[in-house]
Amino acid sequence: MPRKVLKRTSFILILFALAFPVRADIYRYVDENGRVYFTNVPLGPGWKIYLRTPKRKKLHRRGWDSLFEEVARAEGLDPALLKAVARVESGFNPRAVSPKGALGMMQLMPETARMVGVRDPFDPRENLYGAARFLKRLLMEFGDLSLALAAYHAGPEVVRRFRGLPPYPETRRYVKLVLRYYRLYRYRSGL
Repeated sequence: MPRKVLKRTSFILILFALAFPVRADIYRYVDENGRVYFTNVPLGPGWKIYLRTPKRKKLHRRGWDSLFEEVARAEGLDPALLKAVARVESGFNPRAVSPKGALGMMQLMPETARMVGVRDPFDPRENLYGAARFLKRLLMEFGDLSLALAAYHAGPEVVRRFRGLPPYPETRRYVKLVLRYYRLYRYRSGL
C-alpha cells in the first residue's frame, strides 16, 4: 500500500476513534509470581473483572475549572498545578485507562487510589481529590516540585532509590511537560 494512502487511512482511523467516547471494563490477572496485570480485554480464563466503567454523560473541559479550584483550595495546592497534571496524564479525560492500569482523569494506579481513599477512580471529583492528596504528600516528602512530579509518574520508591530525578527519559519528559503546562495555566490565571 502506498505510503500516502496509509497515512491518510491512519489519520481517518484516528479521527474516527476520537469521535466516539469509549467505555471499557478493566480486567485483572495475577500470575503465579504474584504480579498483577490489567487490561480492558480478558485474555483468558484467569482474567477476572476488576472494575466496570460506568456510563457517563459527556463532560466538557470548561466545567472543570470550578472543580479544580475547589480541590486546590481544600488541599492547599495551586489549581494550575492540578490542571497541568490532568492535562498531561489524561487530557482531562475522566474515563482514561492507561496500558499500565492507571485510571481516571489523574491516572491513579489502583493501589494508589485505594491508599488515598478513592472508591470510584472514574468519578472526576473523587479522582481529583485523591490525586491532590497524593501529590501533596509527595510535595511534603520531597520538598521539590520536580521530584514530586517524578514520584507521581514513576513512583516515590524510584525517586528515593535514585535520590533525585530518575534517569528515565519518559519520566524526565513527563516532568518537563507538566511544568510547561503549569507555567501556562498560571500565566492564563494571571499569577
